[in-house]
Amino acid sequence: MKTDQHAWNRGGVWDAYFAVVLAVTLLIVLTGGGSLVTRAAAALSLAATAPLYVFVGRPAIAADRDTRRGTIYVVCLVILVIIAQTLVPASSWVLFAACPQCFMAMSLPRAFVGVLALNLAPVVLVVSSARQAPGTIAFVFGTVVLGIAFSLVFGTWINRIIEQSKERAQLIERLEAAQAELAQVSRQAGTLAERQRLAGEIHDTLAQGLTSIVMLLQAADAELDADPGEAHRHVGLATQTAREGLAEARAMVAALTPTHLDSGPLHEALERLTGRIAAELGVSARFEVCGQARPLSATAEVVLLRAGQEALANVRKHAHARDVLVVLSYEQRAVRLDIRDDGSGFDPEHVTGGYGLRGMRSRIVQVGGSLLVRARPGEGTSLSVEVPG
Repeated sequence: MKTDQHAWNRGGVWDAYFAVVLAVTLLIVLTGGGSLVTRAAAALSLAATAPLYVFVGRPAIAADRDTRRGTIYVVCLVILVIIAQTLVPASSWVLFAACPQCFMAMSLPRAFVGVLALNLAPVVLVVSSARQAPGTIAFVFGTVVLGIAFSLVFGTWINRIIEQSKERAQLIERLEAAQAELAQVSRQAGTLAERQRLAGEIHDTLAQGLTSIVMLLQAADAELDADPGEAHRHVGLATQTAREGLAEARAMVAALTPTHLDSGPLHEALERLTGRIAAELGVSARFEVCGQARPLSATAEVVLLRAGQEALANVRKHAHARDVLVVLSYEQRAVRLDIRDDGSGFDPEHVTGGYGLRGMRSRIVQVGGSLLVRARPGEGTSLSVEVPG
C-alpha cells in the first residue's frame, strides 16, 4: 500500500456527496427567480466545477494534497463559485461541497484562505446590495461566521483523518517489509533445517550401510580361504545390507518414511536391526519391549529408529561388545529407547569430530526429546533417548 493513499481515495462516497450537492444547487439555481440568462450563466459556472474536479481536483486529492495542483484547483474553484454567487446568491448552497474540497486539496492554512474567500463573497454581495437592511446584513454576517467556524472544525477533522491515514499506511508498509524479511529468514532457516535433516538421513542410512558392507566384505575376505562358509555368510549379509541401503536411498529421494517402518511398527523395525547386529558380529543381542506398544507420530518413530541405527552402528564399529541389550519402553507420556553394551566404552567429554552423536542430539531436540549418554572407558556404553509420545 502506498503512503500517499489516504482515506479519500478509497471508495466513491465523497465523489457521490459532491455530485449530489452540485446537482441540488443547480436545481435550486435553475428553478429560482430572476432572469433566465442570469440563472443559466450561474448554472454554467457551477457546472464547470465538475470537470475541474475530475481532471484537476481529484488528482490533487489523490496525490496527498499536492501543493501546486491543489492550489490551482482551489483558486479556479473559488473563482467559479464567486461568479455563480454574484449572479445568483442561491449558488452559495454549493459551499457544502466546495469547502470540504479546499481542505482535501491543500494543507490546512492554505485551505482556510480559500474557505474565507468562498464565505465572504456573499457578505460583500449583501452589503453592496442591501445597505438599507441592517437586519439582513446581521443575519448574513452571523451565517458567515457560523459557516467559517463549521468549516474550520470540519477542515481540522479532515486534516486529522488524512494524517492518521498516512501514518497507518506507513505502518502497513513497515509491517509488510518486516513480514517479507521474516519470510526470507524463515525460508533460509527452513533450507538450513532441511540440509541438516538430509545430512542426518544420509549419515544414518547410506553412510552406516556402506560402513557395514565394508566391514562384512573385509571379514569375508579374511575368511575366504580358512572358512568359505563363514565368508559366504558375510557376503550374503553385505548383499542384504546393500539392498536395504538402496531401498532407503529411494525412499529418501521420494520423501517417504524409512523403509524399516514401511513393513511394520517401530518395535519390529528395532528388533530386526538388533537381530542383524547379532548376525553380523556373532554376539548376544537382545531386544525387549516394555509397556503396551502404541502408534506414534511419524516424526517420533523416525527419530527413535535413527537413534537406534546410530547407536547400533557405533556398537558395530567401536564397541567390540559381547552383549547388547535394546529396550523400547512405552511410558504414559513418552517413549524411551535404551541401548546398552558391555564393550570398550569411551569418554564422552573427549569425543571430537564425527556427525553421529551430534546429529542424533540435534534430531532429538527438534521433536522436544532428550538424549542421555553414559559411558566410561572399558565399562561399556549406555544410551537413552526419550521423545514425547
